[in-house]
Amino acid sequence: MTTSGTTSFNLEIDELIDEAFGRVGIGGSRSGFHLRVARRNLNILLSEWDNRGVHLWKVKLATVLLVLGQAEYAVDSGVSDVLEAFVSTTGAGANTVNTQDVSLTKIDRSAYAALPNKLAKGQPSQYYVDRQEIPKIYLYQAPDLNTYTYLKYYVIKRIQDAGAYTNDADVVFRFLPCMVAGLAYYLAMKNSPELVQQNKLIYEDQLKRALDEDGQRASTYITPQSFYPNGI
Repeated sequence: MTTSGTTSFNLEIDELIDEAFGRVGIGGSRSGFHLRVARRNLNILLSEWDNRGVHLWKVKLATVLLVLGQAEYAVDSGVSDVLEAFVSTTGAGANTVNTQDVSLTKIDRSAYAALPNKLAKGQPSQYYVDRQEIPKIYLYQAPDLNTYTYLKYYVIKRIQDAGAYTNDADVVFRFLPCMVAGLAYYLAMKNSPELVQQNKLIYEDQLKRALDEDGQRASTYITPQSFYPNGI
């Protein structure tokens, strides 16, 4: 048996658009207006995916050097949120054998606002993420640099815009089917109202499969809680 030996299949933006238009009964040549509408709707679809949960292929580890007494640290643009953070004795790419890490607890704005002296120096134990256009991380306590000199954190980055029609989509291969189905659903709302419900059902089904597959395979251990009568 002969196989291709490759696993690099992807779709360029114009191919995604062509497939989606075909599913709503619009074939043949299409005007520049049709293409612009399709690309705009594809970008709207990708933005909506940010509301659907964490996409593992967009999770990245960032490292910054801590500054004595500085509690506020800017996050790179294009980041949606900070998922978890920890302070470390070593920077990116360092020998992990001798690295010491301590996880930080994520708190919300109200909890951070209630902290009395936000610039008190010590070993950071908590962090708050201000989710503006360019997010910021606020540490508590402000680092004293006695042991831990780096801040490391996992971010969820935004999915990149469609851009040029010759670009590949910024998704892993698992999400190509639901991307095409989602774009077809969006285009049906504008061009084929009678096909909206059909395409919506296909899209939601395929998106659920992709999101379910995009989880982490890790073991979960459940320990039952035991209760004993008084005197035992």
